Amino acid sequence: MPPSQCAVDYEALLPSAIAQSAASPAAFLHEQLPLIWRDAYLRTVAHDANLVRFRFRTFEYICDLYSQLEASGEIPYNQTIADRVVAVIGTSSRADAARDPSRMRGWAEPTEEFLGGERDKGHFMAHCIGGGLDVNVFSQERRLNRGWSAQGKIYRQMENYCYEQPGTLCFSRPIYADGSNVPRWLEFGCLKADQSLWVEIFDN
Repeated sequence: MPPSQCAVDYEALLPSAIAQSAASPAAFLHEQLPLIWRDAYLRTVAHDANLVRFRFRTFEYICDLYSQLEASGEIPYNQTIADRVVAVIGTSSRADAARDPSRMRGWAEPTEEFLGGERDKGHFMAHCIGGGLDVNVFSQERRLNRGWSAQGKIYRQMENYCYEQPGTLCFSRPIYADGSNVPRWLEFGCLKADQSLWVEIFDN
């Protein structure tokens, strides 16, 4: 399990979301969760962070662009610290374009050669629910990504729920054990139609 400083008490947060925004708890969560994740992330890193937020389609990405601090001369170069995604949050939607396999092949070279036989080019948000490429792509454990393992089956169930219920608030939060951009754990969650939060943490 991830270190305790990464933990978020979603069960305690949901009643506040419903009480303060009964008409739209999703909007409350979309506003508050990035702030909570920011604080949790900063508690786990020893390096200076350069957090930025940007939107792509129906999702908002929170990233630590450490290399910008290096490029500006504010801090010395450190090859052990990579730019990386801190969290993604938004609403599921149907993909508006076919998957572009050539761009996937161009990301980080051929999968087997670059990542190894047990890794895939995974997506923080699946293409079928509106996720894109580029910053949305990361090194994911193959059995998890493809739904082969017990954890993978749950992961796929959650993605399928978001696909079958367009407009579902969902989020993906990678949790890191080092300075790389490869998550050690992956937290995925969604706000279900009955206003319950479904959150799982997966080994990656």
